[in-house]
Amino acid sequence: MIETITHFLVTNLTNFIEGYGLVAVFILMTAESALIPIPSEITMPFAGFMAGRGIIGFWPAVAVGAFGNLVGSLLAYWLGAAKGEEWVRFAIKKWGKWFLLREKEFDLSKKWFENYGQAVAFISRLLPIVRTFISLPAGIAKMNLGKFAVLTLIGSFLWSGVLAWLGLKLGQNWLAIEPYFRKFQFVVIGLFVAAAIFYVYHHLKPSPTRHSD
Repeated sequence: MIETITHFLVTNLTNFIEGYGLVAVFILMTAESALIPIPSEITMPFAGFMAGRGIIGFWPAVAVGAFGNLVGSLLAYWLGAAKGEEWVRFAIKKWGKWFLLREKEFDLSKKWFENYGQAVAFISRLLPIVRTFISLPAGIAKMNLGKFAVLTLIGSFLWSGVLAWLGLKLGQNWLAIEPYFRKFQFVVIGLFVAAAIFYVYHHLKPSPTRHSD
């Protein structure tokens, strides 16, 4: 079943990109960040593969992918800011199954935002699951919109660039990276938590006592 769904996604998404180029990359990356389950782990590596064939430019593909993520994230941010947490939970419970959205993913992104603050708007862009949902709690918390946009764009550019570069280098084997990037999220989470612990320890440990002569 999963293999059938994956094959369907890969076939249709790659045909769409092959037919419409950068326009398709923008639409797909916007949709992903607007809570529609279209994996960037398929979109951007194939865009990189297409760049390797000379059909689209590499850097234009990366820029368009990042900008699409930004636009989709702003839509999700607006939804969280305008409707609030109660409505968002209601919507996920009622319609989430049609978009493969589950309340536990929203809870995870909300917990990340509460625990690590605004910086998570950047780091979450490197995580295949949290990156889709983080805009909702950012909007609900009414995070500074300018800071949210800048952090989102930088993180999205890095994510899009790495995926497209791997697709470029792997050529026709571009799809092989998708399962590894699903596992990669746990590495990023571990590093981020370790950095957070170090930060807290460094700032909360008592200062050394000065002895008077």
